[in-house]
Amino acid sequence: MKITKVLVAAAFIAVGFLPFQNAYTVDSTQYWMKVRAKDKFERSLIANTGLAIETTREDFVVGVGSLEEKNAIERLGLLEVSFPLTDAMDFPTKDAAFHNYAEMTEKLRTLVTNHSSIAQMSSIGKSVEGRDIWAIRISGNLAQADSLPAAVFMGGHHAREHLSIELPIYYVEYLLTEYAKGNPRVQRLVNSRDIHFIPMVNPDGAEYDISTGSYKSWRKNRTRNNNGTYGVDLNRNYAYGWGGEGASTSPNSETYRGPHAFSEPETQAIKKYVDTHENITILLSFHTYSQLILYPWGHVYESIANAQDKQVHETMAKKMAEWNGYTPQQSSELYIASGDTTDWSYAEHKIISFTFELDPGNSGWGSGGFYPGAGVIPEVQRKNLEPVLYLIEYSDNPYRVLGSGNGPIFKP
Repeated sequence: MKITKVLVAAAFIAVGFLPFQNAYTVDSTQYWMKVRAKDKFERSLIANTGLAIETTREDFVVGVGSLEEKNAIERLGLLEVSFPLTDAMDFPTKDAAFHNYAEMTEKLRTLVTNHSSIAQMSSIGKSVEGRDIWAIRISGNLAQADSLPAAVFMGGHHAREHLSIELPIYYVEYLLTEYAKGNPRVQRLVNSRDIHFIPMVNPDGAEYDISTGSYKSWRKNRTRNNNGTYGVDLNRNYAYGWGGEGASTSPNSETYRGPHAFSEPETQAIKKYVDTHENITILLSFHTYSQLILYPWGHVYESIANAQDKQVHETMAKKMAEWNGYTPQQSSELYIASGDTTDWSYAEHKIISFTFELDPGNSGWGSGGFYPGAGVIPEVQRKNLEPVLYLIEYSDNPYRVLGSGNGPIFKP
């Protein structure tokens, strides 16, 4: 505890009293860093500098951050290794299987057109740069879908997490094509549920990350900040717990939370969509990477106070881990992160909410991490199919996982 207190004080000095930087001379270089950290408290301390932690191990973390955050971590005496990230690699031919914005839009339109009796495509809002944020709705009873239990799946909050976009696209295709083939399980689920997919929450960032033919390791959206930098971390911009620890106040940071909660059109679009569809009982947000199944809370170390809600999250997470092999845990067991999607969806709407951190399980610049190559797509899609179907199945009443004595949560 004494060491932690000293580190907290050091962080206050390192982060809280940085000299003012000229708005137009900010170093925009991002740095890969390996940082010593022995427990969740030290990981939270590191996250509070603004570093975007991407991999956690027993006694260190790996993350990406700005020069400002690198200097702060050096002042804490915890930085082991760092190097600048500059055009890490050309977009390889093998990665052509990933969908850019135009390819995703075309594929979704084709799928919906070919299965229009059970699918709809709509724009739920526009990004900073004016791109449509697409949602696909699937139900065997579209006219009465609002009266059916619903689940929503989304990807692409963070620009460089391209794999997180591929899974929603695939599950749209799987449900529609399997329904047409007469798959009895899929037909039963689609006919009795209202299923939503938002594959690319952050289209501007996703496009920017590959805009020059080289990966940029970009994370945020593309809003222009008041100091001349770009981007807000959309997964630190949701209202519940916004402004707490684990999100940066610096616009140059990878985890910049924005000037206020829901400051960004992308998070506003998600908010409006979830608020409007009151029948949603399950939410899953795909991210990469680390092979984890996370559930609230992320902004505090305390567990969910409602014992039954806590047990539902834990039970479902453990069950899904049997299929995908990921590690189930409360989000803040990694480190504190405030203003994220699932804390908001559970707190404000009592939606049973999960984040999947997809493959790979560890980093390795150029051979894993955010850019593992398109060869991993089919296997990651396959091993997460059963968890997706499981969540759709239990969206009528997630509390059913605790036994037959629990009454339904969804009442049409």
